[in-house]
Amino acid sequence: MSDYRFFHPIEVRYGDLDPQGHVNNARYLTYMEQARVRYWNQLGLFANLRSFEDMGVIIADIHIQYKKPVHWGLPLKVGVQTTRIGGKSLTVGQCVIGESGQEVFALGEVVLVAYDYVNQSTVPVPDAWREKLERFEGHALG
Repeated sequence: MSDYRFFHPIEVRYGDLDPQGHVNNARYLTYMEQARVRYWNQLGLFANLRSFEDMGVIIADIHIQYKKPVHWGLPLKVGVQTTRIGGKSLTVGQCVIGESGQEVFALGEVVLVAYDYVNQSTVPVPDAWREKLERFEGHALG
C-alpha cells in the first residue's frame, strides 16, 4: 500500500458487526466514503462548501474485493488515491488495511461523476479539482 499518500483511521464499532462477528460487508462502503470525504477535505476540494451538493459528485460504480474479515476492536485505516481523471469522471482507489499497514482486508475502486445538482446533469471535472488532485498524487491523472 506504499502508493497511497492519504490514510484515515477508522474505529470498528460493535454496531458494525454482523451475526457472524465480523464487520458487515456494507460497512466497508461507509468506511471508504468517510475516508474519501476526509481526503477531499484535506485537499481543499470542500473550500467554501455550504452544502454537500456543492461538491458536485455522484457515485457511478463501486467494486470491493474482500480479502479477509475484520473483527471488533481491530484498528483500521483506509487509504484513498485518485488514479484517473477523465472528462467528467474520477476513479478513486481505496484500501482497508490494519493500522500497521501489514494486513489488507479489502481493496476498492470507485468511479465518481462530476455532477450539477441544480441542473441535474453531468459536468466536466473542474480544472481546480484536477490541479489539486494531481499535485497531491504527484503525477498526471489523465
